[in-house]
Amino acid sequence: MSPIDQKPTTVSPAIPEALTDPISNRGSGFTTAERKSLGLTGRLPAGVLSLQQQADRVWRQLGELGSDLQRNLLLEQIHDRNETLYYKVLTDHLPQLLPIVYDPTVGEAIEKYSDEYRGQRGVYLSIDAADEIEEAFATLGLGPEDVDLIVCSDAEEILGIGDWGVGGIQISIGKLAIYTAGAGIHPNRAIAVSLDVGTDNPALLNDPLYLGNRHSRHRGADYDAFIKSYIETATRLFPNALLHFEDFGPEHARDILATYSDDYRIFNDDVQGTGAVVMAALYAGVKTTGIPMREQTLVVFGSGTAGVGIADQLRDAMIADGATRDAAIAQIWLVDKQGLLFDDMDNLRNFQTLYAKPRSAVPGSAGTVTLVDAIRAAKPTVLLGTSTAHGAFTEDVITAMADSTPRPIILPISNPTEKIEADPKDVITWTKGAALVATGIPVDPFTFEGTTFHIGQANNFLVFPGIGLGVIVSGARHVTPGILAAAAKAVAARTDATAPGASLLPDVSNLREISAIVAHAVYDQAVAEGLATITPDDVVEAIQDAMWAPEYAALS
Repeated sequence: MSPIDQKPTTVSPAIPEALTDPISNRGSGFTTAERKSLGLTGRLPAGVLSLQQQADRVWRQLGELGSDLQRNLLLEQIHDRNETLYYKVLTDHLPQLLPIVYDPTVGEAIEKYSDEYRGQRGVYLSIDAADEIEEAFATLGLGPEDVDLIVCSDAEEILGIGDWGVGGIQISIGKLAIYTAGAGIHPNRAIAVSLDVGTDNPALLNDPLYLGNRHSRHRGADYDAFIKSYIETATRLFPNALLHFEDFGPEHARDILATYSDDYRIFNDDVQGTGAVVMAALYAGVKTTGIPMREQTLVVFGSGTAGVGIADQLRDAMIADGATRDAAIAQIWLVDKQGLLFDDMDNLRNFQTLYAKPRSAVPGSAGTVTLVDAIRAAKPTVLLGTSTAHGAFTEDVITAMADSTPRPIILPISNPTEKIEADPKDVITWTKGAALVATGIPVDPFTFEGTTFHIGQANNFLVFPGIGLGVIVSGARHVTPGILAAAAKAVAARTDATAPGASLLPDVSNLREISAIVAHAVYDQAVAEGLATITPDDVVEAIQDAMWAPEYAALS
């Protein structure tokens, strides 16, 4: 027998469950007494650190890394190891870390998902095993009263990078992290879901390491049946949960809302959340311009899911302010790649047709009507950019807006920076300081002719955590246009845009406070509409009680 054959078989020592379960693990935060009671004697260094000391160490480590993707990976490692510590770091440094745990850095993490796969966080539902949805949820061991929130994605339209298949689970995970850090939704009462219907991304289909279904996307009846089964099963198993839909393709996103929003507790952030945060900027802007909401005229450049979703919410707000439905629709103009959308075009998406104009609206418009010509015809008060076409708002476009109204509201909200329609500094310069501007990216304050301008970031973070919290506290049966409007008004009330150079939107540094205020507004609206199924004696106390804070609780 060779020396190798004579070596005894070795077994790695077992790691105690308390150190492997991210919910219970505290690492160096376990006290001496806790280490004894959990059988951890000798398994950790002698020093005991507080949660704050651990968080400070992680923050230092993050600062020493060379890229945001590396920071994202470190945070995810901590997330998988010690959930309380992860949320402590995130909550303490939320403005700085939002771009790390979500857009734009999460896009890089999604692209590398199969290459960097490390864990099983979330639930993976496959259209190829549609009959296993209930079985998959059952593996979580959660009862009907244990879940408040489920975020799902089919990953067809990820953050401007397109179809990334099963990697879209990272979107669901990232969204839940913001719900928890920004509104205190308890992480143990939320589920991230991947709805894997295949992918049309050839890079994934040809990648031998790709972990999702290796076939093209299912569409039509198969897709619809899978979504129906998911919604019905999730609602039956977890009847109190809000079902959040994220980064679906434009047709599917709107179809799902149209089909299920009246009967189920669902929310689509791309359509409803984006619309609500832009409406918050508009409510603040309307207060400044003095032009009533019912008299606003909107030109949307980039007429996809987000752009038309915002148009829909403005239409509803105009009607609520006294406009007729026909007048509100007439005051909304859509411009896309083919120019101004007319009702004689044969390539319109179904959700664009409502706002398509007759040729008579622009005399002599037999051909393409450009963005600047559409502005000259419509004489809008608001210009919205959701096109991802960098630099599309040229000086001619902005000058046309300034010619249309004394204080134009200009909202180039595409992101990241390389996709924004205009630099806000240029917009302010070209309008001689008259424009009211919000963007989809963070912008540092700047000075023009002696006035310091603060540009608000129209980020969905300002609304969706509070909407979710409000739905949980009220038990609202549906998310209605009234609830979205209430959330938008609550955000708008957090800033005074009438001051020279003031922001249209509040800063995310006080996100938990903003979320609590939004939640209260959502609760009040749910009660007013007869949608609330929970009516606590003290709403403020109920909201505070529902907001989990990352702390090491006493061990039972």
